[in-house]
Amino acid sequence: MNNTALSLVHHARSIHFAEVLMARESITPVDAGCQSYLMHRLEKLGFACEKHKVEGVTNLIAKWGDGPIHFAFSGHTDVVPPGPLEQWKSNPFCPVISQNKLYGRGAADMKTGVAAMLAATERALPSMNSNQYTYWWLITSDEEGEAEYGSKWIKAYLDAKHITLDMCLVGEPTATHTTGDTIKVGRRGSLSGTILVSGKQGHVAYPHTCDNAIHKASRIIQALSSYEFEQGSLDFPGTSLQVTHVDTGAFTDNLVPGSTRIEFNVRYAWQFNRDSLVKLLTRIIAEVDSEASISWSRPCESYFSRSNTEKRCLINITEKAIRQATGRYPVVSTSGGTSDGRFFASDTTQVVEVGVPNATIHQVNEHVHLSDIVTLEDIFTDVLLSL
Repeated sequence: MNNTALSLVHHARSIHFAEVLMARESITPVDAGCQSYLMHRLEKLGFACEKHKVEGVTNLIAKWGDGPIHFAFSGHTDVVPPGPLEQWKSNPFCPVISQNKLYGRGAADMKTGVAAMLAATERALPSMNSNQYTYWWLITSDEEGEAEYGSKWIKAYLDAKHITLDMCLVGEPTATHTTGDTIKVGRRGSLSGTILVSGKQGHVAYPHTCDNAIHKASRIIQALSSYEFEQGSLDFPGTSLQVTHVDTGAFTDNLVPGSTRIEFNVRYAWQFNRDSLVKLLTRIIAEVDSEASISWSRPCESYFSRSNTEKRCLINITEKAIRQATGRYPVVSTSGGTSDGRFFASDTTQVVEVGVPNATIHQVNEHVHLSDIVTLEDIFTDVLLSL
């Protein structure tokens, strides 16, 4: 079999794996058998696999080799709900190929990423040295949901066994137009807050007997929205705060509200962590209204992986693999939302995210071009062979 024919066989495997995974209705945190399929394939390659059920979440931890260099592939098998079915061109859980595009829920986020890594693993593993590398698969069904018992739990599991990763490749959809045009080496953190402002309810005709909670809340909103956070840099975007909801309960046009709830979210740069950000925001709010109560939810820490020259650099390896597969180097970015990369990133663990285009993620008729899946498989294969 010549090289061209062999390449087509390999790529057909990648697309086939994607179709198998996408046919499983794994709406978060349900796995729907995706990880059982992955275990079956990985065990045939010599991986030792463990599947853990934690609070309704399924986590797969697979290990191959016993070398000093610890490399991991991180991903998720869960997807968001499909939305209105009548707006889909086809059943979202019956993958369809039309005009060289693969349609279905998970086509972009991120079952094709998992499929490409599985095909790449099959291709690369015979050339990898099990005495030099320890290769991990870290897969969860809780990335799209609360993310409390997914990769966060997996990281705690590794820590308990004193396992430190050197490199972690996350297969999230990072591309803007075509696979390989953009990689992520960091993400801003995220923190949501709820402020309860108390006033005194009364009739609008007698304002002197009332304490308008909306007026008090507006001063808090002004203080938060006008605070000047750092502007960021070319390497990392700055911190930003957005008020997302204001609620005074039942509305009557002659009633001064006695309470107001403010919801807001902060996307914060690597200079902050949760504790330092909470301290700052609490002070800003207290300076306006010392009696306002504050609660915090859905914290996600930021991370930023820098290039290094002291040891193997996953950023450089990934850039070269993309250059080999596409003929160009990628844009190195830290923009976008949060990802599970935050759980594994540290001073000792480099995290890089690379995947297919994200233009249709979470949308009706989610799809990705077949060539983007093929390219991603080639990139992953070259990364594994270049470690």
